[in-house]
Amino acid sequence: MKNERNILEEAIIKLREYSGLSIKTGKGKSEGDVYITISERTFVVEVKTAISAGNKALIFSLLNRKAIESKLPAILVAQYIPSDIAKEYATHGINYLDIAGNCSIRSEDLVIQIDGKKREKIAKTNQARAFQEAGIRTIFHLLADPKNAQLSYRELAKLADVSLGSVGHVMQELTELDFVLATDKGKFLKNMPLLLERWLIAYHDVLRPRLLLKRMRFTKPEQYNNWDNLPIQDADDVVLWGGEPAASLLTNYLYPEKFAIYTNGSWQDLITDLKLVPEDNGNIEILKIFWIEEVKFRGKYIVPPLLIYADLMGSRIGRNIETAKMIFDDELSYLQ
Repeated sequence: MKNERNILEEAIIKLREYSGLSIKTGKGKSEGDVYITISERTFVVEVKTAISAGNKALIFSLLNRKAIESKLPAILVAQYIPSDIAKEYATHGINYLDIAGNCSIRSEDLVIQIDGKKREKIAKTNQARAFQEAGIRTIFHLLADPKNAQLSYRELAKLADVSLGSVGHVMQELTELDFVLATDKGKFLKNMPLLLERWLIAYHDVLRPRLLLKRMRFTKPEQYNNWDNLPIQDADDVVLWGGEPAASLLTNYLYPEKFAIYTNGSWQDLITDLKLVPEDNGNIEILKIFWIEEVKFRGKYIVPPLLIYADLMGSRIGRNIETAKMIFDDELSYLQ
């Protein structure tokens, strides 16, 4: 599998070859910031190995946030982008380029559209355990509270509800990937912004789809206006708001249109407890709680801020991304 630097270099070579344009690269002030200038138009770059149905929305959100922060148009550079996702990105005005030279780039008077070049599909290999399910569960607790890196492997395994052996492999890989520093005084997280980004992508691509129990809707239209009065505290199981409603309760800023509910029970119980009805395209997602912690966060029946942030960033909705930034600044700024 190619690293990010090789992906960018190969993609630029192909773009130069097919477009005949002048292309230069440059680095930003922050570590990892890369820019490319195409015929005097500068873009901030996000390099990814592969895009999938599971992470395509999150990639959109990351690009949008990078563009807002840099005040420049953003471009996704990837080893491989499935053709259907490439078409979707082009339709939504997302700039992209792959290492075969396929691209859709639009910025003011600069328009480049290249299609039909042979794409390199990524061979299936054993992915790092750090970004498979056990690793995603473990990293969640490290990012939620970096002091958890100081826990023994046995304590961390109990907290993340994974095997002791899995924690050992995950921590070893995180150390090798330069995300964990082992010293005489203990273990500490490093490069947390990049670790957060990689965790977000893995969470949406690998773990979150497995947590989805059912899609549902409210039985009565008026429930959408009074959702915050639903007696989730009276449910037989642990039931917590996630996503947009959790963000609304945490920030008093966002009015939810889509709902996420996390539970350690069954979705069937919520039919009676919250008066919900199963519906394949319903705007209420019922998801399984995958962490072990106290029921409430600051007296509110909501999931931890890290998970609210992850849900919002995976939505591809501008108002959600804006709210996610508020939550990051207020609750997760230690990850900068």
